[in-house]
Amino acid sequence: MKEVLHARGHENVSAAHASTFEVTTDDYLTPAGDCILGIEADRAPADFDSAFVDACQDAEATITATFEADGHRETAVGRGDPDLTFESDRSAVGRTSDYVDDRTVMVGAEFAAEGFDRDLVAALADGADLTVTLRVERP
Repeated sequence: MKEVLHARGHENVSAAHASTFEVTTDDYLTPAGDCILGIEADRAPADFDSAFVDACQDAEATITATFEADGHRETAVGRGDPDLTFESDRSAVGRTSDYVDDRTVMVGAEFAAEGFDRDLVAALADGADLTVTLRVERP
């Protein structure tokens, strides 16, 4: 199962955060938002199909987030958690930790924003269109 979000980069995309990455529906980004890779997302976790959410609530589920912009591609793999709610109507956040809030779409991600390909980050800082595909697979 998959969910797809479309967003765009912003001049303040720095992808410097050590424990999270994020895509937001907000239409602005300050330099402090160093985990944010895309803004003006067309969807948020609250919009996701209930079957997708149910699958992600399995602690054994594998969740893959693929980010594509301007010919560049990066994939981060994490896992599901029974506490994932997907209730945020603003932001989708991947975390390297086990922390869960209403914005969390995966935990245990193999890397955070700082681990993203720098060519992809540069394209996003130039305002490139971003496609984020979230896939979930259950054992």
